[in-house]
Amino acid sequence: MSDGRVEAPKRSSLQTCSGNAAKVVFALLVINKAGGLIYNRNFAPGLQQLNSNDYLILAGTFHGIHAISRSLSPVAPPPAPPGNRANHATGIQSLESSHFRLTCFQTPTGTKFLLFTSPEQPNTDQIARRCYDIYADYVMTNPFYSLEMPIRVDKFDRALAAYLVRP
Repeated sequence: MSDGRVEAPKRSSLQTCSGNAAKVVFALLVINKAGGLIYNRNFAPGLQQLNSNDYLILAGTFHGIHAISRSLSPVAPPPAPPGNRANHATGIQSLESSHFRLTCFQTPTGTKFLLFTSPEQPNTDQIARRCYDIYADYVMTNPFYSLEMPIRVDKFDRALAAYLVRP
């Protein structure tokens, strides 16, 4: 039952990711390991809205391009130190245009967090990682959430808004 309050996350305190009007987070998409869109949300008002089909196509297309790009590296990854897991190619980590930057954070389980920001936004990899931490705190600890299914967790929505929406 929701009482409208946002609880503090379990790992670390929330802080806004942007203090400058030119720096902004536009949207966050979460893609499961099979390439299905399980979460999408816009954080900047006034953006052109895509329909649900467009979001599904975007998620599937990015998943495919990411998978292909993992095998296109011209340099082989260095061998892992003894006792550690093998290094794997990471695929696309960032894509930048004159109007936005797309940052991809892939978890060890294959879930991808796609963060759309302004090109000037610093530390987008850390912001995407923090979104993953919020996901781990609120979605993965929710006993009613089924893995790989669409995310419908109010506390997750509120915690993301508290972190990503400018004051």
